[in-house]
Amino acid sequence: MKRIIPHTVINIALLSFAFGQSAIAQESGSSTSEQEVRQAIEKYRTALLRRDIPALEQIWTDDYFFVNASGEMLSKAQRLANLKSGATTLGSINEEEDLKVRIHQNTAVATSRVTIKGQYSGQPTGGQYRSIHIWVKGLTGWQLVANQLTALAAK
Repeated sequence: MKRIIPHTVINIALLSFAFGQSAIAQESGSSTSEQEVRQAIEKYRTALLRRDIPALEQIWTDDYFFVNASGEMLSKAQRLANLKSGATTLGSINEEEDLKVRIHQNTAVATSRVTIKGQYSGQPTGGQYRSIHIWVKGLTGWQLVANQLTALAAK
């Protein structure tokens, strides 16, 4: 009985150490993933500004959808068509305001306040919006599954 207690204490200590290391590794992995998502957001912003169709085709998943500030839902094909035709051209996108990225295993949710100026579906647009992006990590890296913009009231 006297030998069981020290062995039990040692095993508990080792398990605690192992779980502590696991938590540290997860936190480090989450931090790395957050940086990767932030880089993906910047790549996405640049691709939209340049109307870089090949880059956007890779950034957006095949089943990607976008809910615009009017509440319309557009597919990947519809968004690409708008960009290819010139109906959508963006002069500036400032998405660094209040940007938060939350990692949940291979999924990331990014929220921010974004200021946009340009033309959307043939109509001049501009203003501040609340933005949400949903990213998934696959074999080729982080891809955008869906995003939505909600217009913010003028202050």
